[in-house]
Parts: sequence; structure tokens; C-alpha cells
Amino acid sequence: MPGIVGIIGEGSSAAHSQELGRMLGSMVHEPWYQTGTYENQELGLWVGWTVHPDSFSDCMPVWNAGRDLCLIFAGDDYGDARPERADARRLIDRYEREGERFFASLNGWFSGLVIDLRRREIFLFNDRFGLGRINYHQTPERTLFASEAKALLAVAPQLRRIDPAALAETFSCGCALGDKTIFDGVSLLPAGSLWTFAGKRNTAKDRYFDRSRWENQEVLADEAYYGQLLEVFPHILQRYLLEDRGALAISLTGGLDGRMIMAWAHPAAGALPCYTFGGSYRDCADVRIARRIAASCGQSHETLSVGPEFLGQFPELAERCVYLSDGTMDVTGAVEVFANRLAHRIAPVRLTGNYGSEIVRGNIAFRPGSLDQRLLEPGFAGLVDQAAARYQAEREGHRVSFIAFKQTPWHHYARLSVEQSQISVRSPFLDNDLVQLMYRASPAALLEKQHTLRLIAQGNPALAAIPTDRGLRLPEIPLLSRLHHQLQEFTAKAEYAYDYGMPRKLAAIDHRLRQLRLERLFLGRHKFYHFRLWYRDQLGPYLKDILLDPRTLGRPYFNSGFIRHMVESHTAGRENYTREIHRVLTTELTLRQLLERPTP
Repeated sequence: MPGIVGIIGEGSSAAHSQELGRMLGSMVHEPWYQTGTYENQELGLWVGWTVHPDSFSDCMPVWNAGRDLCLIFAGDDYGDARPERADARRLIDRYEREGERFFASLNGWFSGLVIDLRRREIFLFNDRFGLGRINYHQTPERTLFASEAKALLAVAPQLRRIDPAALAETFSCGCALGDKTIFDGVSLLPAGSLWTFAGKRNTAKDRYFDRSRWENQEVLADEAYYGQLLEVFPHILQRYLLEDRGALAISLTGGLDGRMIMAWAHPAAGALPCYTFGGSYRDCADVRIARRIAASCGQSHETLSVGPEFLGQFPELAERCVYLSDGTMDVTGAVEVFANRLAHRIAPVRLTGNYGSEIVRGNIAFRPGSLDQRLLEPGFAGLVDQAAARYQAEREGHRVSFIAFKQTPWHHYARLSVEQSQISVRSPFLDNDLVQLMYRASPAALLEKQHTLRLIAQGNPALAAIPTDRGLRLPEIPLLSRLHHQLQEFTAKAEYAYDYGMPRKLAAIDHRLRQLRLERLFLGRHKFYHFRLWYRDQLGPYLKDILLDPRTLGRPYFNSGFIRHMVESHTAGRENYTREIHRVLTTELTLRQLLERPTP
């Protein structure tokens, strides 16, 4: 994904230049990426960047008129009140006017550097949610930093080690918790950081944003809160609708959040192309409903199908996904690589309702899960158990703070990193002004779906009347709406139970009845990917090739005998080990792609 890399400190200019080239090369994931470098030996700075063509940041480096202030910026900013965002060149003027107050005025997902030649200081910063991830490693002589951990591994071989406790957290929670990575010695810059470097040394590790200011706001009565939501959302949405220098399209689903955008975007006919990811069994609920939403708003709609072509590319895509995300995204992210490549052909910028259910309706999207304990080596199993306890400790405090400042950068970052490698992603639901408002909702109002439905109805009543993928609509039709809701809930749970969550004992029965093709009854109604069956059938040979390889069986985290049983039983259709296969395959590809693969 687009980002920055750099070295700050002492050392040979020629050696650092070579290292910078290797760091930057590890982050050029597509031939159409734009790249650049800036070096200042006197300040002890070597920095590079990758950007999408014609994106907000495709103008680096940015200098002020006097050429004594320089900005390196990766990401987007929606903090300017002007109707046209142009590009990042306007940010240097804001810094020159506002000084260090500038950082708190930024609104978006980003990371960057300000190089102040007048003060002979360098400021390293990221956004307040931490989605503009910066990995770093410090020694007394220098600081290495990069948007992707693999860039640090490319020049510091001693970092090519797994942190077992962090890896155990991915087995329990799906992600490492806190400001750490799965690589021993590589940490994450805390969200909202402002680090100062002077004289080639890190002189201050400050933060420009303190979320307690938001947490201590007065809670509003429900109607007053809804009135504020009705005022804030249409206003902030306009910031995300500007096409800037790249074409814009929206990915729609059958839920509430994409239609919340459409209800207030009011695009001219044909001005905002729509698309939805679909599968091969049938048009899923997302596709059918999104098509109606687009037609109601006078927009085109296209279904981007994930089917046989994807399965043929899965080995390459799974490796790619793990490499792109630094091992944070499990192998199901191969779907995201494939689908967002298709989306890029429609438009290079993707507007999405992602994070809406989390921010506006308080949805907790990740929790500790369970794996078959026979899979894990006993010592590693103990670390996995400890990870669940750490998660529970992190849940303490304000619900919105957990979602915005923990769940988002720890859990949601993984999928976003894969998406952003192919396409620029925008969502209004992490706008500073909207997140700040959510702290003023009562606990009950934060979990209420009716506020969202009312907002949609006031923006576009026709969209509120289209039932969601769970049968919700406004106005409700007595009895019929309830029956529709129950039917949609049943089909969604039935699909999950047949595919991902099928009890192991039933897997063998399903396999014996495979001539009946029962999957045609259950699959494709709500989901467009089906890994239990894919692992059993089309991907079975690939699983055996990777997971039964002596390298995999020799890893210190796993019980090799159980891996053999797991692979043979699942691919033969006798049992269901989808969760366990996800984790072992992801871990193995992480080790091969990021630790054992030669530096590009």
C-alpha cells in the first residue's frame, strides 16, 4: 500500500542510500506505483515514498515558497473546509501558518514527515486512529521507520524473528494487540504520534491528540443526539465525494452503511458508478439489494464475481495477501486482492461504507476465538490462552474508544492494507467530526439501528423502504417485516453453519451426500466466498503441498501429527478444520514470504 520509508541517524550516506532503495523496493507492489526519495545527510535523513498515481499524495516532496519547509505525506486529508481538496501541496501552507497545531487539524488516514530546515528538526507523525501505520526499530545510532514492516526486515536481518506472544494473539484474536507487530524488535508508532528528531537524535515522543477530550464530552439525550447526527453526517459526507484527480466509485452491499452514503450523496444520474462483490452460486443478497439501490439513485451497477478464476489464482493471491499485509491479514484476504484488482478497473478510488456499523452502531467486530487445542504445541497453546485474557483487559473503558482506537488499527488495518495495495479507499465513517459525535450518544443510542434507518429515510425515503440483507426497512410493514427479517437471519445462519461453521461430525455426512449438491441450497445467499468447500475440493492439492511440507511440519508452534490428521480429514471431507487451516496456512506463508524469502 502507499506509504513512507526512512532512516534517521548517523552513518554513511552511500550505505544509507542503498538501504533506502531496498526498503522502498519492498513496498512497490504494482508496476504503476509512483515512488521518490529525498536525502539530507546534514540532518541525517533518508526518506522515500510510494503513492498511487493521481492520488492526493502524488506530489511529493512538497516545499514551501522559501524552500525551508518540506512535507512528505502518505494518505489523505479531509480537514480543509474548502470545497476543493486539490492535493497535499496545500498542507505545507497550513503547517507554515499553524506550526505544530497543524497536526491536530488533519483529518484522515495518513503518515508523514515535516522537515523544518529553519529549526533543523524533523517531525514524524501519523493519524489519530493509527491506520496510517508506521513500523519502527530504534538503536542508539539510528531509527528505521516504514509503513510496512517488510521494509525494515529488508535492511535489518536481525528483525526477521517472530514474537511468539504476538503471534499467539493472532491465533486467539486474529491480530496482534497494542503497539506491537508479530516481528520481534519491530514496534508500531502509537496513534496520533508526533515524534521530534533534532541533531540526528529522537528528542521527543509526544502525541498531538488525547482521546480523553472526546471521552469527557456531555452525553446527549437521544433526540438531541439524533439531531446532531442529522446535521453532521450530510455535512462531512461532502468531503469524501470529491473526485479530485482520480475517478470515484462506490462499493455497495445490502446493509445500511452504503445506502446511508447514497441517501445523502444525491449524485447526478450516472455520476457515481456502483459495484458489489459477488460469487458463483447465485446473486447474493448484497448484489440483489445493491442493484436496487443503484437503480433507485439513477446510477450504474456492476457485479464483480469471485469464482473459478479466483480459485485458479489462489496460491499466488494467498502469498500476495500475506506479503502485502505483513502477515496481519489471513489467507482469506486473497479474495480482497482479487476483488479490488477488478474494482480498480472501474475507478482508482473506492468509496465504501466500511466501519459504519462499528462507529455509528457500536459493533464489536473481533473477539477471541477457539481452535482445536490439539493443533498447538503446549507452550504456544499457553500463550494463546494468555492472549484472550489480554483482550479482555483491553475491552475495559469507553466502547467507542475501543472501536475507534483499538479495533480499527489492530483488526481492521489488515484488510485495509490489502485493499489499499490495489485501490485508494475512502470512508466517511472515520471522519474526526463523526467519531467525536459518537461519544455523545447514550449507550443505548449507540447500539440503535433505528437512528440509521431514520437518517436514510430523511435523505432518501425510497432507499429506507428497500429491505436490508437482514430484512430491516422503514417504514416497517407489520408482521411482513418481522417475517422477512427472521427469514434473512435464518438463511444467513444456515449458510454459516453449512460452510465455515459446519460441525465436524456433519461434514462427513455432507460429503457422503455430495452427489445431491446440497451447497446449492445454502451457499451464495449472503457470502461470496466459501473456504470450507474450497479447502476440501479445489484447493485440497495446494493445502497438501504447503501444509504437509517438512518445513511446515517442523515449525515450533504446531503439533505435526495433528496437522497431518487435519489436512487429510478436511480434504477427504470427513471433518471441518477451516479455522485451523486458515491460521496454519497464514503462519506458514508469513514465515516463507517475510522471513525466509530473499530480499527483493
